[in-house]
Amino acid sequence: MAVSTFEMSRERLGSRLGFILLSAGCAIGIGNVWKFPWMVGQYGGAIFVLIYLFFLVILGLPVMTIEFALGRASQKSPVRLYHELEPKGSKWHLHGYVAMAGNIILLMFYTTVTAWMIQYFFKTASGELSGLDTAGVSAAFGDMLTEPVMLVLFVAVIVLIATVVCMTGVKGGLERVTKVMMIALLAVMVILAVNSIFLDGAEEGLKFYLVPNVDNIKEAGIANVIVAAMNQAFFTLSLGMGGMAIFGSYINKDRALLGEAVNVAVLDTFVAFTSGLIIFPACYAYGVKPDAGPSLIFETLPNVFNNMPGGRIWGSLFFVFMTFAALSTVLAVLENIIACLMDMTGMSRKKASLISGVGIFVLSLPCVFGFNLLSGFTPFGAGTSVLDLEDFIVSNILLPVGSLIFVAFCVTRYGWGWKNFVAEANEGKGLKVASWMRWIITIVVPIIILTIFVVGLVNFNYTGA
Repeated sequence: MAVSTFEMSRERLGSRLGFILLSAGCAIGIGNVWKFPWMVGQYGGAIFVLIYLFFLVILGLPVMTIEFALGRASQKSPVRLYHELEPKGSKWHLHGYVAMAGNIILLMFYTTVTAWMIQYFFKTASGELSGLDTAGVSAAFGDMLTEPVMLVLFVAVIVLIATVVCMTGVKGGLERVTKVMMIALLAVMVILAVNSIFLDGAEEGLKFYLVPNVDNIKEAGIANVIVAAMNQAFFTLSLGMGGMAIFGSYINKDRALLGEAVNVAVLDTFVAFTSGLIIFPACYAYGVKPDAGPSLIFETLPNVFNNMPGGRIWGSLFFVFMTFAALSTVLAVLENIIACLMDMTGMSRKKASLISGVGIFVLSLPCVFGFNLLSGFTPFGAGTSVLDLEDFIVSNILLPVGSLIFVAFCVTRYGWGWKNFVAEANEGKGLKVASWMRWIITIVVPIIILTIFVVGLVNFNYTGA
């Protein structure tokens, strides 16, 4: 009866569309529109995309379904979901606190990256980057990082917006704002993609992106391509810290959860794929290499826009959609932190939002200052910063380890168990978890996650050396 009473008082999303867009908003971020294109460029183009899609189905869908099921069954945030579902006397709930910490660390650097996107929108729209050559654009990015006052100001604005939106509630604030922002993001992306596709010389970019070429794979190395695709398929959905579990706790049991996971993954993939349609034709049309790496967004593409007719407008639209993608993640992750705080303390949403907002702003400052006032702190050697340390903790440790714990909890008799997971996941209409999927989720998925974890650590150490 106690659970029933809680379920009645639990905040609810107003629509299925809201749930899908919110979940997609959490997944869609810099990994889709920044990392995906440059990884495609560095790892062979179209064949990388095909391998990525394979691992997205094999790995991403099961883990996302698990998170949705844990949230909906427990009706709790990540920090308390284990308390509702774990066997008496077990210690699975300790991971809940780690998941909450992971969300906090993620926002400690994600707010800074979002601030970069907004600043680049203003720089592009105002014409500040117009007429600059390659060296000039690169210098502009470096100069932006060395100005702590402006970065702090933009981070404060981002945190304030996110706090106010979350403070107004799940349905009236977060869902309403995210719906508008995500629909606008998709519309802007389609407009930008159509413009890029019809540029003179765009055909070669489309060929590189869409037509598999064995020579590209040989150059990158097939093992490297497979590992990179596996990593991207895993990290693009932001799994392992309860980002999907919290939204699972806000929905009813009308729909089976595997089908909902498919809808979110399709939307996430659409954004990533469309970002490639924007970037690769434009790069080839203006003779820019698509394998520029992380600098692609802030240094390479502004040069493309400077040479493009109406480039100031197209560049401004591009950074609008980048900002929306980043901000959607900030909103989703902050909601997760607020929900955890509410579950732990019983405090009101307003109070939890204020405390979370102020806390995240203060904790974001080391990352902001890591490029200027704290530039002497190089945790992994010359050229690294606070952001690299925080990103390493989240991406290389907390996401894969957290996902492995979620999976183990749902497939072993020492945790929630397979039968309980399947019963929850299959409640309602839609695509369901079939019995033949058990060996994939129980054996294949953990092996892939362990591979990602180990390879991530090994490669990182090698790079750091």
